[in-house]
Formats: sequence, structure tokens, C-alpha cells
Amino acid sequence: MRIFISADMEGVTGLVDADDVQPGGRDYERGRLMMAEDVNAAVRGAVAAGATDIIVNDAHGPMRNILPESLHPAARLIRGRPKHMGMLEGLTSEHDAVICVGYHSRAGALGVLSHSFMGHEIEDIWLDGRPVGEIGLAHATAAAIGVPVAVITGDDCACTEMTEWDASVRTVAVKYARDRFAAALRPADEARADIEKTVAAGLSALPRASAAAPGPSTLMVRWQSASVASTLLGIPGVASTDSRTVQAQGALPSLYRLFGVWMRVAASLTNQPPYC
Repeated sequence: MRIFISADMEGVTGLVDADDVQPGGRDYERGRLMMAEDVNAAVRGAVAAGATDIIVNDAHGPMRNILPESLHPAARLIRGRPKHMGMLEGLTSEHDAVICVGYHSRAGALGVLSHSFMGHEIEDIWLDGRPVGEIGLAHATAAAIGVPVAVITGDDCACTEMTEWDASVRTVAVKYARDRFAAALRPADEARADIEKTVAAGLSALPRASAAAPGPSTLMVRWQSASVASTLLGIPGVASTDSRTVQAQGALPSLYRLFGVWMRVAASLTNQPPYC
């Protein structure tokens, strides 16, 4: 069994603030170790379920958060950027399941460290008219590749968002949002034991999956800056719906990769801190 783990950071056990998850933050070094421990719990669960090949993609920020020496030896790490497929770099149709560790709710939700990919630079995203964030877009892209998302971990708001998108995905709430930068925390050992148990159970009862029927999807993004939207119109196939909103049609996962290009353009035009 081949398992792909996409590891974000905002939804990791114990972390609630930008200083916990941004390089240079006063608690970042502790945060990256907490991230590795949540990932390792998922790896242990995968091994218990019979996984023989486990890839972990460091999917947060600079994508160099997990120290290689802190990762469980049963897993291999994809580290650094740029990555053409971003948070899903390395996922192929040969994988049997995706595990999302440390994920968070989309922009506008009152979840811990909620945002959609770029802090407040991205105000809203829609996929085929449906509001979406990192959770839904990762799920839809994995489904297009033909791989089911089996488990997601994060705060309770992230878990609710996943359940609303696909109720068959198992969830582990490692903390309960009180506000965007505050949460009631589960004890770390308890949360990680739950991650390990849920991953093992989820992988032992995987649904059959096949790649979604080919066909175009529509991705629409509203940016905080009209400058970003205006610049993106120079990319063939990108159209505007208003001064700050652009859209494009295409088949996933190619559309997911195109969205990564949009974000790189936006990053070159703005210098906004991720959590404002």
C-alpha cells in the first residue's frame, strides 16, 4: 500500500499563532517539531495498516519546515520549493490514499489561522461555483488523479469543512477554535494517539477510487489586490469577472498547477505578511 501525506502546519497540535508557524517566529522552532510529531503519528498509523511506501510532502510556507532527521524512518520527505503541484507534489495515481495532516479552514472561516493559500491576499476561491479552500481543492485534485483522501487532521473548523465537502473522509480534531488565533487544545499525546488510530482505521477501510471523468472545471479567485487580477489577465485562458476576480477553465489536476502559477505571480507583486 502506497500512502501520500500532505503536511501543512496551521492545523498542527498546539499551534495557534503566526509566531508558531512562520520561520523567524519566536515559537517556530518548537512548532516545526510539533508538526513532525503529528506527521509521525500519521506515519505510524499508516505502517500499522500495512503501508509499505509512504511519501510526506512538506506543504507549508517555505516547505522546509520538517527537519529530515525528525521524520519517522518509514517515510520519505519531499522538501523545498518551488513545486509544480504545491501541496500535492509527488501524488500520483499509483498511491492508494492521501492523508492531510495539519490542515486549516478556508479564508473567512473563524478557524485557527484560517486562510486560503496566501494569507489575506486571496479573499475567496470557488471551484465550479462552490466555495473552496485548501481542503476542498486538495480533495478535488486528488479525486481527479484517482486517489481518495482518507483522513484529515486539524482544528474542529477544518474537520467540519472537510465533512461538508466529503462526509466519508475521517477527521481528527486536535484543537477547538475559540477565534482565529486562539484554541482549546487537546493534550498532545492524546491528539497524536487519535491521529495514529484514525489513520490506521481509515486505511484499513479504503473506498475504491477511480479518476474522475475528464471534463473542465472552473476555478475562480477573488484577490485582495486589483493589481494581481489585472496582471493575471496576461496569462492565456484567464478572464476577469470584476476588477479583483479572475477565472479559468481546465481539467484537474492541470488547473491546480495553473493556480500555483497564479500564486507565484501574486507573490511577485505583493509583500503581504500571511496573517494580517
